[in-house]
Amino acid sequence: MRSTISAYARLPKIHKFSVAGIAATGAAVVAVAVAPHAFAADTHAAAAVKPVAWSAEAFGETQQGEGELEKHADAAAKAGADAAAKVKADTERTQKQAANRSTERKAIAAKPAAPAKPAAAAKPAAKPAAPAAPAKKAYADNVDGWISEALDILRAKGIPASYEGIKKNVMRESTGNPRAINDWDVNAVNGVPSKGLLQMIDPTFKAYHVEGTSWDIYDPVANITAACNYAADKYGSMDNVNSAY
Repeated sequence: MRSTISAYARLPKIHKFSVAGIAATGAAVVAVAVAPHAFAADTHAAAAVKPVAWSAEAFGETQQGEGELEKHADAAAKAGADAAAKVKADTERTQKQAANRSTERKAIAAKPAAPAKPAAAAKPAAKPAAPAAPAKKAYADNVDGWISEALDILRAKGIPASYEGIKKNVMRESTGNPRAINDWDVNAVNGVPSKGLLQMIDPTFKAYHVEGTSWDIYDPVANITAACNYAADKYGSMDNVNSAY
């Protein structure tokens, strides 16, 4: 009975009128069955009451229309609930992401800064390059060249001499021959002949040898420097020697 009442309550007004008409007609039929004479006596009054017209087809279509409306209403309600749920989920996700970023920023801010790396020690300045050795002076391989080279050595050692004094004695003693040797004078007789450009004997050459020159008595530069060193010691300079010494 309750379900019937609920279904009736959901019917629209026009359907309620149709149901009321059905009920009235049913009541009239019952009345005729019970009191046929009364119905016959009052035929005009009964004819004046017309039942409300209705049809099962119209009733069914109306119910179908209301069902569709209810379906649309339910679908709209569900769509609204879904949209609200999505908005809520999006809001919660955004809030969670913001909270995570805030936590990360706080963690970064709380992290102690890395200690600064010590500055690299300055590299020691490169040692200055050693000065290049002066190019060795070239001398001609002749009397003039030998005298010039001997003079440079003598000046470095502080031994006096001049180009003219050296050349004059060289030409007189050996005529410029570095291999000249005297095998007839007294020195030769004594077994120590004079040798080289300025005709020195071995003991004198060794005693007055100039450091940095050859120990070969026939070497022209060594012979000249040793002879000039001896002349400076004995005569003051080779320039003062005008004969054999």
